[in-house]
Amino acid sequence: MNLSSFLAATETVEVHHPAVAAFTTRYLSGSENERNTGVRLYYAVRDGIRYDPYTFSLKVDDLKASHTIETGRAWCVPKAILLAACCRHVGIPAKLGYADVRNHLSTAAMREAMQGDIFYWHGYASIYIEGRWLKVTPAFNIELCRKFKLRPLEFDGRSDALFHPFDAVGNRHMEYLQYRGEFADVPIDQMEKTFQELYPHWMSADDQRSTPRGDFDRDVEKETTS
Repeated sequence: MNLSSFLAATETVEVHHPAVAAFTTRYLSGSENERNTGVRLYYAVRDGIRYDPYTFSLKVDDLKASHTIETGRAWCVPKAILLAACCRHVGIPAKLGYADVRNHLSTAAMREAMQGDIFYWHGYASIYIEGRWLKVTPAFNIELCRKFKLRPLEFDGRSDALFHPFDAVGNRHMEYLQYRGEFADVPIDQMEKTFQELYPHWMSADDQRSTPRGDFDRDVEKETTS
């Protein structure tokens, strides 16, 4: 199996960027086996970068791993890109995976902007550990899970870590509707085509983004305290 394309740097998966190197090193101890390294990097991205769908953008500069580290918050796709960059940096092959999901958990502003509850091209990472590809999504940080009463998504380096279908109190959380494939780099053209068709109110020709403006953390507080 030729894994070279899943170890290579791309414009967004900045394997050799100093910020990626520093971020990766910060969360690893001196000697790690492959599985422990993958697990540590998963939690580094899950909890070290806050989930914020209001940062949605398909601009290359906004998707770059270094940009996500700099801002400290991102939506699911850049968080998956960062995880892939960190894994590739230490020699663990990583793909960028995508699926359409029905999300029963979001803010009022997101529901209004999306005009529905389906997230197209939800991003996750697929990482190659001890001879197996494992699907992991590092999107929801631990603080957000606690506010929304979600079971935090745990990763043991042996099995997939995708969203639980139910939250901590038994309410339906997320359904995977279809997988769109796994790639070495971000399929921006395909994503943009889908979003222009299904989220025309989001997309604008000049900046490729029009998600809710405001404070996601504040809106989460409103959702969880009302």
